[in-house]
Amino acid sequence: MAPVPDLPPDPDDVPEEYVGLDAEEAAARARARGWTTVRALEPGAIITMEFLSGRLNFEVVGGTVRRCWKG
Repeated sequence: MAPVPDLPPDPDDVPEEYVGLDAEEAAARARARGWTTVRALEPGAIITMEFLSGRLNFEVVGGTVRRCWKG
């Protein structure tokens, strides 16, 4: 088995605080707080299940963040 890489920790942030924000404002805030990858997804979008340290995901409906999670 390969060794687990030494990944940098995720920013000290609370994903739930992004819910209800405008998607563009939320993305700018997330990048300013240190998230290296920010992606906006439509409800039901097909995505991979891989966990990526430093990534923040937004489910966006009508330009507003409905749900937010790490990885």
